[in-house]
Amino acid sequence: MKKFMNDPADVVAQALAGVAAAHPELRVDVAERFITRAAGPRPGKVGLVSGGGSGHEPLHGGFVGPGMLDAACPGEIFTSPVPDQILAATRAADGGAGVVHVVKNYTGDVMNFQLAAELAADEGISVRTVLVDDDVAVEDSTWTAGRRGTGATLLVEKIAGARAEEGGGLAEVAAIGQEVNTSSGSFAYALRAGTTPAAGRPGFELPEDEIEAGVGIHGEPGRRREPMRPAKDLVRSGLDAILAAKPFPGPVIVLVNGLGGTPLIELYLVFGEVAAYLAQRGVRIARQLVGNYVTSLDMAGMSLTLCQAGDEMIRLWDAPVRTPGLRWGA
Repeated sequence: MKKFMNDPADVVAQALAGVAAAHPELRVDVAERFITRAAGPRPGKVGLVSGGGSGHEPLHGGFVGPGMLDAACPGEIFTSPVPDQILAATRAADGGAGVVHVVKNYTGDVMNFQLAAELAADEGISVRTVLVDDDVAVEDSTWTAGRRGTGATLLVEKIAGARAEEGGGLAEVAAIGQEVNTSSGSFAYALRAGTTPAAGRPGFELPEDEIEAGVGIHGEPGRRREPMRPAKDLVRSGLDAILAAKPFPGPVIVLVNGLGGTPLIELYLVFGEVAAYLAQRGVRIARQLVGNYVTSLDMAGMSLTLCQAGDEMIRLWDAPVRTPGLRWGA
């Protein structure tokens, strides 16, 4: 497999150096491995911090900026950041009003963020945690106890970030983040595995005529291997799985997310099928987002996320955001 890199062992550090060069509005600490806003924390504002293994870009570092995260800490490829990293990012995001950690439900992430929160508390920094576990495909997986955190992480970071930006308190920011997670469900398909730089080969093998239904963002197995089918059938099956787990009587925010190796022409085709099927099911789309946001290196595949959203959640979704990976409004 051909990759644009120098040494597989240096991919994350050199990518962070590239982020620093490309985005002067961010401050990238390559030594301690975290990204924060160049202007530093705003006094009196709740900080929002997230992180996880690298390989999911633009999640999380690409969502640092006004309207979303205050800091992000990338681990090695598909590996949780260590507690010292998370603590450094938490300090950098603290404006005196406390910090909310947004944590995807993977065992290493949960453990390391919890330890970092305890260390921060010892330093007088109040921390609340929002655990994201939106994946409806499997109850437990290779790296989790309970459901995995996937596409809804973006929605949590955007909506909680907007609440923090407008001056919400620590409990308020954590509560809206948890509400977004509770209101969301996701389901993903893989057509081809991603390739880690160190291995230089796909993380798992899929025959040409098969797909992985319910795959995780690290390539963890899903519900089953099944024959490749038309996009319309896959969309309906994935949405049925989400709607069975979490019925949506109200309007929804829809995320059609590419996993890194799927072209936009296919993602827009998928969204067209999503819109048509949700209309048949009587589910109204309030807002939508299509693109590569929560990826798995170069995995060919896509995930579907629905989030039931009332007026307040939609207002916060529409609020201005200025990050490398997401940008709209004033």
